[in-house]
Amino acid sequence: EAAMLRELRRRWGSYKYRFVPWLALNLRRQRRTLRYVPESSQDKIIADEDVFETLLKTFKALFINDFSRQADILALLPEVRCQYLELLTVEQKRSEVNSCNHQSQHVFTPEEVLFNTLGFAVSRDQSSLVSAGTGVFVTKGFVPKGMVVSMYPGTIYRKHEPIFFQSLGNPFIFRCIDGVLIDGNDKGLSRSVYRSCSRRDQLGPFQMSDESWLTATPQNPLAVGQYVNNCSHEKAANVCYQEFDVPGHFPVELKQYLPNIFYSHDIESHLRCVVLVTLRDIKQGEELFSNYYTVVS
Repeated sequence: EAAMLRELRRRWGSYKYRFVPWLALNLRRQRRTLRYVPESSQDKIIADEDVFETLLKTFKALFINDFSRQADILALLPEVRCQYLELLTVEQKRSEVNSCNHQSQHVFTPEEVLFNTLGFAVSRDQSSLVSAGTGVFVTKGFVPKGMVVSMYPGTIYRKHEPIFFQSLGNPFIFRCIDGVLIDGNDKGLSRSVYRSCSRRDQLGPFQMSDESWLTATPQNPLAVGQYVNNCSHEKAANVCYQEFDVPGHFPVELKQYLPNIFYSHDIESHLRCVVLVTLRDIKQGEELFSNYYTVVS
């Protein structure tokens, strides 16, 4: 009986944050870890256009770096192929000037692409907080204030969709302002659901989402935001969450880097993403910390 009570207490410890009554009773106690959003418009630390341009710039660089594996996609998009060939030529000339190397295209790691494109790299490592497990660090370069520094990957659930079993003992569920939930767990049932939905929505050679964030080597190096730890009295938040709906004109060939997918098929609304934006300048070696809970007053 005692063991059963301990197990129930452990599960409640992971699950309680999604219950409005629990939040209401603990607002004062948890004031430093709450994300106050008086209005939806005030969720925007930076403009949606800036988020879009950052993702577009990063994903294009990843696409060009991985150009040799994009043949099937480019065969169906001749105009797009011409545009990328021009960009690739510019990149090759720049690389040759920098390295005096006139051989074939050098392929960088995703982290190197991120650094070459935005001036920083982030990755997962053991958190600096005791017993916090994995955290996310700026491993190279410098991140200025107001920059998208990572993304929160996962399956997107609308209010009426089933998530009970996926949520049990799952600390990786993010609640958006409108009640939409994102399950960022890369293990167990959550992992299986994401992979199933991702393969369901693939259109021929066109992947509508990125599965690689479920592995130790994500193809999109920004897709590590679910491992950003909560701030504390000792470690103040240096990033915050910002919701972003991917516009309909987002290039189809770049959707393979989006680390989110709808649980339901044939959703008419735009794909929901959550990015983490820096609240101040962040230097190499610093760990990222944010606020977990979304409270709309």
